[in-house]
Amino acid sequence: MADPLRGNDAYLAQSDTFAADKDLHRPSVVKERHFSLGAKPLGENNGGHNSADDLLEIMGYKAELLRSRSTLQVAFMSFVLASIPYGLATTLYYPMVGGGPADIIWGWVAVSLIILCVAASLGEITSVYPTSGGVYYQTFMLAAPSYRLIMSWICGWAFVVGNITITLAVNFGTTLFFAACINVFESEPGVGIFAAEPWQIYLIFFAITLLCNAVSALGNRWLPYLDTFAIFWTFAGLICIVVCVLAIAKNGRHDAAYVFGEFDPSNSGWPAGWSFCVGLLHAAYATSSTGMIISMCEEVQQPATQVPKAMVATIILNTIAGLIFLIPLVFVMPDQAELAALVSAQPVPVIIKSAIGSTGGSIALLLPLLVLAIFCGIGCTTASSRCTWAFARDGAIPGSKWWKQVNMKLDVPLNAMMMIMVVELLLGLLYFGSAAAFNAFSGVGVICLTVSYACPILINLITGRKQVALGNFKLGKLGWFCNVVSICMHPWKSPNKGHSADKTLGWSALALPLFCMPTAIPVVPEYMNYASVVFFVFFVVATAWYFVWGKKNYQGPPTHEDAVLEARRGSVISHQDKVQF
Repeated sequence: MADPLRGNDAYLAQSDTFAADKDLHRPSVVKERHFSLGAKPLGENNGGHNSADDLLEIMGYKAELLRSRSTLQVAFMSFVLASIPYGLATTLYYPMVGGGPADIIWGWVAVSLIILCVAASLGEITSVYPTSGGVYYQTFMLAAPSYRLIMSWICGWAFVVGNITITLAVNFGTTLFFAACINVFESEPGVGIFAAEPWQIYLIFFAITLLCNAVSALGNRWLPYLDTFAIFWTFAGLICIVVCVLAIAKNGRHDAAYVFGEFDPSNSGWPAGWSFCVGLLHAAYATSSTGMIISMCEEVQQPATQVPKAMVATIILNTIAGLIFLIPLVFVMPDQAELAALVSAQPVPVIIKSAIGSTGGSIALLLPLLVLAIFCGIGCTTASSRCTWAFARDGAIPGSKWWKQVNMKLDVPLNAMMMIMVVELLLGLLYFGSAAAFNAFSGVGVICLTVSYACPILINLITGRKQVALGNFKLGKLGWFCNVVSICMHPWKSPNKGHSADKTLGWSALALPLFCMPTAIPVVPEYMNYASVVFFVFFVVATAWYFVWGKKNYQGPPTHEDAVLEARRGSVISHQDKVQF
C-alpha cells in the first residue's frame, strides 16, 4: 500500500511534466539557492519574507504576491471577514423565527465553540502547508495518491464556490440591510418609505459589488490599514450601540430569565429541536469565513505561524464581540412574533429604533454596521480572488491561463477577481425569481465552505494526524478532540492507542442538511430555500467535469512531498532548538 505521506515516483515524474506544460515554477530553483533548514524556522527568521518564499518554492510555486501583512494585520483581516457584529445583524431573522432569545444567545455560543475546533484543526494543517491554495492544497498533500486527485478537485471546487457565494451573500445581505435602514424613516408605523422592488435591490447590490471590487483591486496596498481601522471602528460602534439601547430602552427591558431562557419555536412551524437547529444558520453564516484567511498565506510575512494564530484568536474575539452585541439587543427586543413577521427579514433596524425611539438616533447607530458591511465585502472579495487564483494556478479551472495571471502593477490577481465579480452579478439575478435568494446564497456558502474545511481535517484524522506533527502550531492530544468535533466520525478508532471517537455527531454532518431547510413551514415556492438545489447542481457539475475533463488534464499542485516534508522537519527542529535556547 502506498504511504499517504509520500508521493510515488510515477506521480513525481507526472507532476514534472505537468509543470513544464503549464510553465510553473518548479523546485529546481532550490538547487540554485542554499537553504539552511536547521538554522531558523522557515518563514520565521529575520528575513521572514525570503524564508516563507523559500518554502513556497519548495512547494513548487514562485512568489508572485507581496508579503505585506504582519501578525496583527492578518488577524484584523480575519476579524473583518466575519465582521461581527454586522455578520450577526443581517441574519438575526433566522434564530428570531427559530426560537427567539435562547436560540440567538446559546446558538451563537454553541456554534462559536464548534468553529473554534474547526479553526484549530485547520490551523494545525496550515502550519505545515501555508499556501493560497488553502484547504484544497492541504487535501491533496494529506491524501493517498490513489484518491488525492478527486478529493482535492471536489474540495477545491467547494472552496471556490463557497468563497464566491459567501462574498455574494455578504454583498446581498448588505443591500437588504441598507434597504431596511432606509425604512427606519417610515411614513407611518409599519409603513416604510422605500418599496425595495427587486430591480431596486439588484441595482444597489450591483453598486456595492462594484465598490468592493474597485477598492480591493485598486487599493490593495492600503487594505492592511483599512482592516486595522475596521477593528477600532467596530468596537467604537459596538460600544455606542450597547450603551444607547440599554440606557434609553424606550419600551423597557426584559429580565434575564427571558433573555437567556425564553424559547418559542411557534413562528417556524418546525418541531422545537429542529427549529432551534435551523436558527443556527445565523451563527454559522457569521463564522463561515474562518478558513478563508488561509488564501492570504502568500501575502503574509510568516504564514506558518501567523495564519493559524489569527484564525484561532479571531474566533475567540468574535465570540466575545458577538455576545456584547446580541445580549443588549435581546434585552430591548420587541415582540418576537412581530419581528418574525417582518417582510424585510431584517429585525435589527426595528429593534434599535424601538429602543431609541428616534429616527435620527437609530440611523446614527446603524451607520457603523453599514460601514462595517462594506469592509466585510472588501475583505471577502480579496480572499475569494486569491482562492480562485490559486486553484486556477494548478489548472483546475477552465481558462486557467487567464485566471492565474497576476497584475504586477496592482499586485492582485485581477483577472480572477473580475471573473468572480461577473459570476456574482449573474447569480444576483436570481432575486428576480425568488425573494428568498439570500437564503440560498448564504446557505450554499456555509455548506460549501463546511465541506471544504472537512476534507483536510477528515483525511488528517484518518491518516493518524502524522503530518501535523511537522508543524509549529500543534494541539497535541487536544487535536483529536477538535478534529472529531469538526466532522462526523461514526464508530472509529484512531491509530494511536488511547484516542477514540464513538458515534460523535460533528458539525460538518449537521450543517449539510440543516442549511438546506426553509426557515419556516409551510413554505411556498417564492420563499423556499433553494440552497439544496444550488449545492446539488454544483456537486454534479464539479464531479461530471472531473471525469469529462479533469481526469485527463488535472494533475494537482506541482509539488514534491519529500522536499516539503524535509523542509518542514528542519523548521520544526530549529524551532524546538530555539525554544530550548
